[in-house]
Amino acid sequence: MEKGTVRNIFVAATYAATLLLGLILGQNYVDQQGSSPGNSLIPIGLSDNSYKVQQVLDLLVNNYVDSLNLDSLENGAINHIVSHLDPYSSYLLPNASKSQSEALDGTFEGIGLEYYNLNDTLMVVGLMRNGPAEKVGIKVGDKILKIDTTVVSGRNTPLQTVEKLIRGKKGSTVDLFVVRNTDNIIKTFKLRRDQVSVSAIDVAYILQPTVGYIKIRRFGLKTAEDFKQSLIELKKQGATNLILDLRDNAGGYFHIAIRLANEFFSDKKLLVFTKGAHEDKREYFSEGNGDYASGKLVVLINGRTASASEVVAGAVQDWDRASIVGRRSYGKGIVQEQFDFLDGSRINLSIAQYYTPLGRSIQRAYKANWSNMIDYASMYRGLWVLDTAFVQGQLFKTLEGRELYSGGGITPDYIVPIDSNALSMLYQEIVGSNYLEEFVYERFTKKSPAYSVENFIQGYHLPIQEYNDFISYLNTRGIAVSAKKKNDLLGLIQSDIEAIVARYYFGREAFFKVKNRTDPFIEKAIDVLKPMNIAS
Repeated sequence: MEKGTVRNIFVAATYAATLLLGLILGQNYVDQQGSSPGNSLIPIGLSDNSYKVQQVLDLLVNNYVDSLNLDSLENGAINHIVSHLDPYSSYLLPNASKSQSEALDGTFEGIGLEYYNLNDTLMVVGLMRNGPAEKVGIKVGDKILKIDTTVVSGRNTPLQTVEKLIRGKKGSTVDLFVVRNTDNIIKTFKLRRDQVSVSAIDVAYILQPTVGYIKIRRFGLKTAEDFKQSLIELKKQGATNLILDLRDNAGGYFHIAIRLANEFFSDKKLLVFTKGAHEDKREYFSEGNGDYASGKLVVLINGRTASASEVVAGAVQDWDRASIVGRRSYGKGIVQEQFDFLDGSRINLSIAQYYTPLGRSIQRAYKANWSNMIDYASMYRGLWVLDTAFVQGQLFKTLEGRELYSGGGITPDYIVPIDSNALSMLYQEIVGSNYLEEFVYERFTKKSPAYSVENFIQGYHLPIQEYNDFISYLNTRGIAVSAKKKNDLLGLIQSDIEAIVARYYFGREAFFKVKNRTDPFIEKAIDVLKPMNIAS
């Protein structure tokens, strides 16, 4: 099957806020497809007016007073058409399409390091295990001065430029010139780019005796496989209860969410069904061979839990398989389908809605917002308005008698109160400013930690003097913090700094382990598990 006719059902929400919108219709698409059989968009454009878009483009290219770029015109027209369909259908240009695929597939071609631009110098802040950078001896804390022949330190080099310099085809080489704090000598490393894999499992570990914890960032191609392996390891360590953290997981591949939900059932259960104006009802069932079909289960959600995550949460809630803890989820119940073009661009088109096993639709209401169409510069931003108010829909009852409602996301069985300090404008400004990272990288990266990873995670707490210094640091950068706010934000900011320090010294898993020490969602989940006869 040609690339242009490939279809891949998925639920996409994670990247919708940052990617372009659009849809291509008319003769240009037909020309690309030729007479190839299979699924395509050709039937959409068979009316007498189907060639208007192409005719207008031809008219402009052949008659307009100035020369025009046909590709830009086409992309603009595509953008405009699909931006009026719904908030989720999107048109991705080749680079954006490739980035989305890499993020969902969990693989890319590169050297396997994370960097941070600190005072116009690229500092290595993370290394992929067994990646090219780690293998040649690059260390966290190294500062990158030059990539091949391009100096990137002290030049205000755009991160997009750095990305292009570092990434490349598998097997190609790149030279990095770095300086290390310990010896202040410039070192040269020749790296051979390779396929780098990034798991969608942020962390999986024993939180308490018999209680396993798994946090999933997205539903990519290998998420179900990685989850299954994590379950095996946790069971070996004595886990008979599980906390599944889907907070901030905004979706991914629909069929992967189905595979993961299957792990929680020992018999054939309806997990979800879909239907749309042009899509017949389709039902998706568990296979009855779940690896975690009998243990106690708590699922954590919040307002950024969406799409594929809501499929999983809805299935286990409807069947009384799990307790849902947290905040009401986002409410995206739209199934999308990918249509790939020969040039690498892609359409993510909404084709159906999905419903939980009981028949609940969790899609929040949305409507077009035409008020911003006067300003051309912002006409593609904020076109759709999502209804954030919860309106109870139809009532459903589970087999155990729990009352559940349709519409507006998944409502938890146990609600964690909102932390007003975390939602405050001041805290959001601090988090969004990157000053937390800058403070840590400027102060905590000069020498190795005096703690082992286990001791750090269990016992390290930011000294109050360091917190006071951070508040002073903010004041010098134009963020004023009153005495009251300083006291209110103490716990939040201490936890943030501790977690960033842990990530720098010990890696990504340490970050989440430190954050979980004082997490109210985790505390509530443990509390919910207590009456379930957890073995001590």
